[in-house]
Amino acid sequence: MSGTPPRMLLDGDERDEIAPASGEQRALGRDPFEAEPTHDPFVGRLEEIEALLERAQESLLPPRPAPDLAKQAPETPAALRPRPVRPRWVTTPRLGDVELAREAGLVERLLSEPDRRRLAALEHLAPGDVPYDRFGFSPEVVRTAFPAFLALYRYYFRVESRGHDRIPSEGPAILAANHAGVLPFDGAMAVIDVLLHTDPPRLPRAVVDRWAGSLPFVNVFFARVGQVIGTRENFADLLDDGQCLLVFPEGMDGVRKRITQRYRLQEFHTGFVEEALRARAPIVPMAILGSDDQMPVLFDLEPIARRLGLPMLPITPTFPWLGPLGLLPYPVRYRIVYGEPLTFHERFDPDAANDVRLVRHLTQQVRRTVQQLMDRGRG
Repeated sequence: MSGTPPRMLLDGDERDEIAPASGEQRALGRDPFEAEPTHDPFVGRLEEIEALLERAQESLLPPRPAPDLAKQAPETPAALRPRPVRPRWVTTPRLGDVELAREAGLVERLLSEPDRRRLAALEHLAPGDVPYDRFGFSPEVVRTAFPAFLALYRYYFRVESRGHDRIPSEGPAILAANHAGVLPFDGAMAVIDVLLHTDPPRLPRAVVDRWAGSLPFVNVFFARVGQVIGTRENFADLLDDGQCLLVFPEGMDGVRKRITQRYRLQEFHTGFVEEALRARAPIVPMAILGSDDQMPVLFDLEPIARRLGLPMLPITPTFPWLGPLGLLPYPVRYRIVYGEPLTFHERFDPDAANDVRLVRHLTQQVRRTVQQLMDRGRG
């Protein structure tokens, strides 16, 4: 891809977004599809290993003839290249078909048998004897971290949910949800909820901003539990693999909104609709109620945050007055509602992803649906 495309606004404006100076550019709060990164922090090491394997294979093959430069066509932009035909995606086994090991570790003994089966069903995502997939996901790390997040889900946020039958049981799918609460506990609770209420179990791969990939230790943990940097390549590859993605189209604008904007959706970015059309994947609208109350933002010291290289510097009733403890979310009750899937791919061809006006219109439709789910859930 060349250049940076204009940001697409929901109100019909078509003005271009002028990129600020590099020292003032926000790390978050932008469409993660606006520019391709030169390096993906989550999978950099995996790319090095793949390159070594490719060179080793090429050394065993006869030399290739020199290319005829005169006959070479100009390179096609990545977003417009036809995707290779891939075999049908691998489906997760149903709970009744999962075989459990006779000996369970200390952490697994804290879990019920159905929960252990759900975790065991995810092992197919890391093929063969490799400890993690090409995006960095590790079933072993998920097994270790799952009890802590399950405790938050059941006893701290006391999550209630409905509409799980609207999540496709297999194949590519996109869950589009609202975002709030400063820290991404809403994403973690959404992932746990889908995993607990689907059979075969599905692990949504949450799409995060590139800034998260630059945080030491945090970036590795995010990758190991299944989250991915939101590049077009990652997005398309996961959908082609038949996986389920979790996106927050508001981006950082949803996280930094103040208490006076609670439960009011901000502008949606459009990249997820484009990829849904290209991959012929349904979009499941999703409302997460409770995250807007877990850490109300009174003010955002944005100028100071930029100087510190932070996405935001919130002032809440407890932060910074209580120090790091002030960042702990309030023990609010979460409610998650899934809406009817929006099957835009049944009405439009994959080429429709290049129609800017159509994509903007479909994005508005997703946004309205999520807002309606939120309003009904609060009523």
